[in-house]
Amino acid sequence: MFEILIRFRNKKNKIYSIITTMKMDNIEDDKSQVLEVTRQLTQLMIDKNTTAMNKILDTHFMLTHITGYVQSKAEWFDEIESERMKYYSYKEVKTSLKIEEDKATFVGQNLLDARIWGTRNNWRLQQTMQLEKRNGEWIILKSVATTF
Repeated sequence: MFEILIRFRNKKNKIYSIITTMKMDNIEDDKSQVLEVTRQLTQLMIDKNTTAMNKILDTHFMLTHITGYVQSKAEWFDEIESERMKYYSYKEVKTSLKIEEDKATFVGQNLLDARIWGTRNNWRLQQTMQLEKRNGEWIILKSVATTF
């Protein structure tokens, strides 16, 4: 926990001070939760568990592939279930995270072993995800994939 001292002057030049406290635990909890949900998504892709994926992805979730193709959640789920997109394993390389109130931007770099539309590769995949905290849970709104 830490304290913040805020000082300001009114129109009559009188100085006012406000001391407020913030819990660092909340910030650390949010970071942990965002990292957990993004890692969970990758594991669920490997597990081909679109039912569980649906619980952590927004209704209007959109995925932008490294080709620039934008895919709806329903279409992506169909690709996973039919194994036109098959995910085998991943190794996390690097993550970064920015949280502002109930919004977060996550950037994760993974080495992803996957077969996408017939081509299997160890993809150097970077995903930039936008998330929103709703009712205490972080939901992934969209993901943009590029290579690194």
